[in-house]
Amino acid sequence: MNYFEIRELPGKGRAMIATKNFAVDEIIFEEEPFVSHQFSWNIAYGYAACDHCMRPLETLLENVRRLANNQAVMVPLVEHDPTAAWFSQFTQCARCKVRYCSEDCLVEAQKRYHRVACMGAFRADDTHPINVLNETWKKMHYPPETGTIMLIVRLMAMYQQSSNKPEFLEQLQSFQALIVNREEKIYHKMLGENFEQQMDQLYAAFCNAFKDEEFALFTTPDAFKTLMGILGTNSQGIATSVLAQWVNKVSDLPLPDADKDNLDKVIDQLYAKVGDFAGEFLNNEGSGLYILQSKINHSCVPNAQSTFPYSNDIVVLKAVAPIQKGDEICISYLDECQLERSRHSRHKTLRENYIFVCQCPKCRAQASDPDVTSDEEEDDDEDMDDCEEDDME
Repeated sequence: MNYFEIRELPGKGRAMIATKNFAVDEIIFEEEPFVSHQFSWNIAYGYAACDHCMRPLETLLENVRRLANNQAVMVPLVEHDPTAAWFSQFTQCARCKVRYCSEDCLVEAQKRYHRVACMGAFRADDTHPINVLNETWKKMHYPPETGTIMLIVRLMAMYQQSSNKPEFLEQLQSFQALIVNREEKIYHKMLGENFEQQMDQLYAAFCNAFKDEEFALFTTPDAFKTLMGILGTNSQGIATSVLAQWVNKVSDLPLPDADKDNLDKVIDQLYAKVGDFAGEFLNNEGSGLYILQSKINHSCVPNAQSTFPYSNDIVVLKAVAPIQKGDEICISYLDECQLERSRHSRHKTLRENYIFVCQCPKCRAQASDPDVTSDEEEDDDEDMDDCEEDDME
């Protein structure tokens, strides 16, 4: 049973409202994605994850040695490798060799989309229209990634394979696809001059990949912009990591204080080694569309947070502040560093990516703050780099 409801709020549209009190750290709900996919560059750089649920497909040692680019790196307490529990279940599609963490994921993928999405031997063919589309996207979106065109490719496969297309379309249309807010005179950044030529190239590659009459509903210019709007304003980032899971497990072990101190030093050394080569890119990363989670509005003082504790694509929404019955449940669309930036900077990011002007308590309290100058913006960018480095430690 869910202890919230979706209501229309004046000036905000859809909102998630609590129907009971939630304490800090209490789970509000768990949700599997409508669709998810690993990022394109993340795959290209060898980050091994289940093609369906994004569970890591490397052992702890394989992961650390790849990230450090050093096959001599050793890790203690490997008996707590979280991959060990499912390593024997790893499998792959017999035709295209795409890998899965279990037979369950393979079967679920085939049931929902992979029966038509499987490219067989053409998976390695650079001239295949799907691969051309993906490469066109990659040339437009270098790391750090925030989305992937392959999420839309998977949606097309889901549509083609669906036995109930009206229901599929109804679910797809439940996502906001706003790319223009005429009332606030806001346009998504992908409609800007800098992106116009790239969008034309991407649209041409998309139409070439989905020429069949069956996809005519999606290949008009407006329909394609709608799909891009869904991707741009609804997708939730997903990150999974066998190293992070291992760190969480061993950090909870009942060790003597001296051993804990030594373990902390080893963990710091491991992160230093992988950071020297992989930088900030330590995780399997992707994005997903979540029907419930997409109904949650933003606040710069959120009372809830989306988490991925199972190291797969299941999102768990947890309270990060006390929530009273009748309160709106809000998350932040910005990361921690962005939340610390000025009101002007936060609004710029939210306008360009999510097409709204935030009126949360923090933004209202800072309404009289001056707009940030370009010099201050550069200082903020340096601060964000510092934050990213801190996040890696």
